Amino acid sequence: MPGQPVAPAADTLRVVLLVDESRVQRRILKALLAKWGYQVAEASSAAEALEYCASNTVDFIISGWIMPGMSGLEFCKKFREMPRESYGYFILLTSKSETNEVVSGLEVGADDFLTKPVNASELRARLSAGERVLHMEQELNEKNELIRDALEKLQRHHDIIDRDLMQARKIQEALVPERHRKYGESQLSMLLKPCGHVGGDLVGMFSPSENQLGFYSIDVSGHGITSAMMTARLAGYLNARFPEQNIALKHRFEKFYALRQPDEVARILNDRLLSDTGVEEYFTMIFGVADLNSGRLRLVQAGHPHPVIQRSDGEIEFIGTGGLPIGLVADADYDSFEVQLNPGDRLLLYSDGFTEAVCADGEMLEEDGLARMLKRSHQLTGPDVLDDLFWQLTQRQAGAALDDDVSAVMLEYR
Repeated sequence: MPGQPVAPAADTLRVVLLVDESRVQRRILKALLAKWGYQVAEASSAAEALEYCASNTVDFIISGWIMPGMSGLEFCKKFREMPRESYGYFILLTSKSETNEVVSGLEVGADDFLTKPVNASELRARLSAGERVLHMEQELNEKNELIRDALEKLQRHHDIIDRDLMQARKIQEALVPERHRKYGESQLSMLLKPCGHVGGDLVGMFSPSENQLGFYSIDVSGHGITSAMMTARLAGYLNARFPEQNIALKHRFEKFYALRQPDEVARILNDRLLSDTGVEEYFTMIFGVADLNSGRLRLVQAGHPHPVIQRSDGEIEFIGTGGLPIGLVADADYDSFEVQLNPGDRLLLYSDGFTEAVCADGEMLEEDGLARMLKRSHQLTGPDVLDDLFWQLTQRQAGAALDDDVSAVMLEYR
């Protein structure tokens, strides 16, 4: 039927849709296009062309500018608004040469222009330019498809790793099953907040007898899975559930266990870590033993931040002399020091996730900031103190994500 689009043959590579009210114009162009190996479809109006494009793939459109009902400009704009899986190269035919008309065509999405009467060589050149554009678009689509496939595979692997890390977090949380315990009137509380799924901080406590208490705060170098594996290993060395496996305990008279001195525990851990080839991680630690009858504590500081004592009147005192991290130097010397707690005093061990946290003003919290936070929490007791310290820290960071693991141990002596 005259004016109806003609479906292209099935064996041609590219489809060209000719849109012009002039049947003669279409016949001339069709002859040239068929000669060059294109499939050709025809429409006598923009409305017929849009109907055809809605259900057929079109690679090129050669459209008249002035047509009844809908102009070539309006047709081009509506064509660009249609959902399409591939690009269509749009050439406008016109006898106009004014710059503003060309600009209007470009603004609605036209790719190229030809003036009537159409020169065969010029048309061939315009089609060659369009072929390059369509070829690049096809290559881009193929590459995008490869990227999408790769991203889907990466997402699947990420989901598997994420599930494994979630399980690893549960396992690591099980290393510290108890975050608070009372020993008569005294009590010990712990805080452990990894910055990722798993972390390199470890806290713990164990009590071989009624008034004897061992406790520690550990920070393994680095972050993530490797550090978390080291914390699992250290938790085995300082196991609260199986005293026979705990290197900080020694069997006495085959009847009971006693606490080793902190400096001895540090040396044992240092020797064990350095005896393992291939292990590059080291860790800082505060390990302490407490006599809850007298309030006397012995501590060893191995590169960990200085412990802090808050006296019953709220005054703050940082203690310790530093010391070498564990796992760096063979046969390193570690010295214990003694601290006396009076009723109402409390001792806080903490990781550098507190003091080296960067606040919203760009400055690190440091010891002065921690001291101010402790004074604000002076009236609180038990786990509420550590929860409040962590809350204050997050407020100072204005809700920013943690850059480092945050952990603490607090002994309140009564």
